[in-house]
Amino acid sequence: MVQITLSTLKTLLITLGPFLLPRVLSYYRSYRTKTSQTKSIPIRPLPSHLYRSLNILFISTLLSLLSTLPYFAPENIFTLTSSRIQTPTDVLFTRLALLRPNQTLTSLDHQLKPRIASLDARCLYLQYGPDVLTHCPFCLSDEPFSYFWYALPSILYPHILHLFALGAATSSAIARKEGNRWRNSAVLLGVGLAVAECWITGSRNWKANARAVRAEDLDHFFWGSRVWRGVGFAVADMVFAGFIWVAGTNRWFVLAATAGERMEGALRVLEGSRGRMAALGIVRNVVVRDEGLRRRGEGYWREEGAVMAEVLEEREVVEGIRGALGSGRISVSQVEEDAKRYAEGIVGPTNLMMQQPQQPQQQQ
Repeated sequence: MVQITLSTLKTLLITLGPFLLPRVLSYYRSYRTKTSQTKSIPIRPLPSHLYRSLNILFISTLLSLLSTLPYFAPENIFTLTSSRIQTPTDVLFTRLALLRPNQTLTSLDHQLKPRIASLDARCLYLQYGPDVLTHCPFCLSDEPFSYFWYALPSILYPHILHLFALGAATSSAIARKEGNRWRNSAVLLGVGLAVAECWITGSRNWKANARAVRAEDLDHFFWGSRVWRGVGFAVADMVFAGFIWVAGTNRWFVLAATAGERMEGALRVLEGSRGRMAALGIVRNVVVRDEGLRRRGEGYWREEGAVMAEVLEEREVVEGIRGALGSGRISVSQVEEDAKRYAEGIVGPTNLMMQQPQQPQQQQ
């Protein structure tokens, strides 16, 4: 065993520190910048289009977990008959026939019987399953890797379906940008799971069961890989479902709006305000043109003026105004200046827009 001493750690820090430290600082600064930009974004309910993405992942998770059940797995004659790998072929299939209806072997049993006679064939049976050993037309025990090539499509088929589910759940058509941001990671994970299973299956020592003495010592690799594959699919689906949920509700992995998106939002607000102002102008125009409404409006403002005049003549109000002016809490000049700036802010852009069309005419 390699022992890591203090001097070794110092050497590694001195050697790798100048390269790793700037990257760590850069990552920390970028993380702080993103956090400061997105911490003000409030948490929101999950958008409706992301429910479709989560439903796809839920169905994929459910099917993956169901595929791990023994009911959907091919039968294992060694488990079914509680036999050792060294059990003679006639004894093995006699036990199997006792478990069949009418105590008669099926046609698949008759096809499998001559192919599982040797110890190597039985090890390959536990490695690749009964379908490969029964139906492979070119496989030979002397060339065990030929079984792997025949089993490769059946190994990749579930991964292709899982990749399709991940791709659909993270597509821009279904999940839009909140889910599409995870598409590359989902595809890489799906491909990684497929490559990992192919590598483990191809590199495993298929003769490992030859030394098993008892039935309990057998490693049923084909059936175990089905379980781990389904669990891996389910975990991957749940992980990406969690990522989509936390990102879609602005709890984590929040994307700050781009300059174009912010400008588009501001334009929408301005357009809405412009529409409301136009509607208000129409209402005001109707009120002014109608004699009855105009009289009611004038009466309201006359009454309002009279009420405010009475309020301002009350003793408590007069004393309060004198006290505020005398103590310096209210500056009349400052109030007038604020009112002037406010009026210029409203009227100024309008005057500027009216002057712009006149400038070309003056130049002409």
